[in-house]
Amino acid sequence: MPINTLNTAVLFQQQLDLVAVQNALTGWMDANAGQVKYSGGAEVKIPKMALQGMANYDRDNGYTQGAVTLEYETRKMTQDRGRLFTLDAMDVDETNFIVTASSVMGEFTRQFVVPEIDAYRLSKLIATAIKLGKNVVYGYTPAESTILKEIKKGIAAIRDAGYNGELVIHMTSTAKLELEMALAGKITDVTFSHAGIDTTVPSVDKCPIIETPQNRMYSAITLYDGKTSGQEEGGYTKGASALEANFIILPRITPIAVTKQDVMRIFDPMTNQKANGWQMDYRRFHDLWTLDNKEKSIYVNIKDAKPAE
Repeated sequence: MPINTLNTAVLFQQQLDLVAVQNALTGWMDANAGQVKYSGGAEVKIPKMALQGMANYDRDNGYTQGAVTLEYETRKMTQDRGRLFTLDAMDVDETNFIVTASSVMGEFTRQFVVPEIDAYRLSKLIATAIKLGKNVVYGYTPAESTILKEIKKGIAAIRDAGYNGELVIHMTSTAKLELEMALAGKITDVTFSHAGIDTTVPSVDKCPIIETPQNRMYSAITLYDGKTSGQEEGGYTKGASALEANFIILPRITPIAVTKQDVMRIFDPMTNQKANGWQMDYRRFHDLWTLDNKEKSIYVNIKDAKPAE
């Protein structure tokens, strides 16, 4: 009996969305998109609220009128990425297509989609801090004797800027190793939750530390288009003049991240006009934004020296 490719596509789409958010080290940022309006395509609407401060109370005239403005700002997801995969009909029949396709698309999401989303998001945060010119330390090589002090300096800088809520730290394995040596037997674990999963991670001053591969901690990345000579493999690489961060500290509420998979299409071998095989079209929109009034809440410690101006 032929499988219902429409239902299969919907099933894959839901599962791959879940895999993308749960496996992404930056998946916790998606929670801030709860108030974002999305109705398909590449555009989203982000709410912006403006209030006025406290005023004196007058015993005769009562309260002083205040103003509140709520408007939605339209933003466009700049990252429009995808791939087409074909499974030969001779290798995959109707009875095992779902199992095989699930394995292929699940591995593709974990190995390529998730790292690229992480790298893009973190590069935007690093670039935002560098552009602002505040809360950035250059030329630091992680060392057991100084790493804890550097982290605490970052936390203090964000607290002094008025952000007293939960902070999150993304840190390379090299920096984390030096921290573990500095706090041997004394490091404290906390529970970090995102996408319905609770994970125990190390912390400093109750700020969870998310160990992040160095190749996702660049200030800029170059995306391969999958067609140009030398870029056929797709994915991303370190930007030509990119800097490498040791760690990033920011409030949990600062980044607004959105990742949406377009309607996944599956064509059976009889419908596919290009080849005698199952064709799967995968497309994903995603992006990250930081509202203007929260840009100063990002602290970045960079391994490289500050570039000459």
